[in-house]
Amino acid sequence: MAYYGYDRRQNNPPTSLSRMILQFFHLDGSLLILISLLCGVGLLVLYSASGESVRIVNRQAMHLAAAYAGMLLLAQVSPQTLQRWSPWLFLLGLLALLAVLLFGEIGKGAQRWINLGFIRFQPSEMMKLAVPMMVAWYLSAFAMPPRSMRILMAMLLVLVPCVMIGMQPDLGTAILVGSAGFFVLFFAGMRLRLIAGLLVVAGTMVPVMWYFFMHAYQRQRVLTFLNPESDPLGSGYHIIQSKIAIGSGGLYGKGWLNGSQSQLDFLPESSTDFIFAVFGEEFGWFGVVMLLLLYLLVVIRGLMIAANSQDRYARMLAGSLSMTFFVYLVVNVGMVTGMLPVVGVPLPLVSYGGTSAVTLMLGFGILMSIQSDRRLLAR
Repeated sequence: MAYYGYDRRQNNPPTSLSRMILQFFHLDGSLLILISLLCGVGLLVLYSASGESVRIVNRQAMHLAAAYAGMLLLAQVSPQTLQRWSPWLFLLGLLALLAVLLFGEIGKGAQRWINLGFIRFQPSEMMKLAVPMMVAWYLSAFAMPPRSMRILMAMLLVLVPCVMIGMQPDLGTAILVGSAGFFVLFFAGMRLRLIAGLLVVAGTMVPVMWYFFMHAYQRQRVLTFLNPESDPLGSGYHIIQSKIAIGSGGLYGKGWLNGSQSQLDFLPESSTDFIFAVFGEEFGWFGVVMLLLLYLLVVIRGLMIAANSQDRYARMLAGSLSMTFFVYLVVNVGMVTGMLPVVGVPLPLVSYGGTSAVTLMLGFGILMSIQSDRRLLAR
């Protein structure tokens, strides 16, 4: 095997060509392999969930190609540059959310998109990155752990975009954005007593949210979650069919392309929000365990990057991005298995869709930038 980059004067160990390529493009090999495996699984399951549609698989492959390009581009940007960009990206995101509320494009009963003619995008997606970047930028300027007033200000930075996203309405994205901001506070060293107090306050706000902020269809989703059998052919149909699909997979599954619930169109949204049910039916309990383990390894690698980062901003941001990816997984699996209400959160890197994939990959690009910066500083 050929080796490259050996320096006799410094007595450095030889470097393989693949490692040199990864270092040149500021990529983390372990993370790249893990997310590529998830994308491969996603394309495999999507082919079955879409009724063996080559067109849909090709479109998703194009989405992923754009996502990889975005990840590669952002990996070249240093964490110091990202830190300087944070307030401007956050401000741009707020202005875009305001534009959505004023003249956004309406689709499927929600006003979430801006159509500029040559491009149509969802500003709430960029807030999944802009909010943790902004909160980390704000808190990194002060001593750790942050004082109560700093925490309240940081919570305001999280709350404003979450409310604006909830007004679209888009509860799933609001949950993810709020989680991203909360995890920055958590990694900043917020005391557990304060976290417990915030959870109590949030619990007392549930009735207010129920009667004054939640739409009728959102309240119906919660009621369906509590008792899906109350309307088996209406609002409870998705959850019932999803649980039937997962349960029928057994230990080993029915085999790829052999899932009756998805292939016979009993399972709605099988290519997007409920693709986990397709996977569970076709690959069974063992397949689900392996998939969840793969997700867990991605989260662990991200947390390792956060733990080894060189400054507070990078550590808080990397930890938040890693745990928000975990929230994606928990919310999707929870709603598909009937353990959480349906809120429209896709299975990360597996469900069909370009916007979510690009946002996730940009987050991984930031993680790789932080990891690369640590290597450079360590030399």
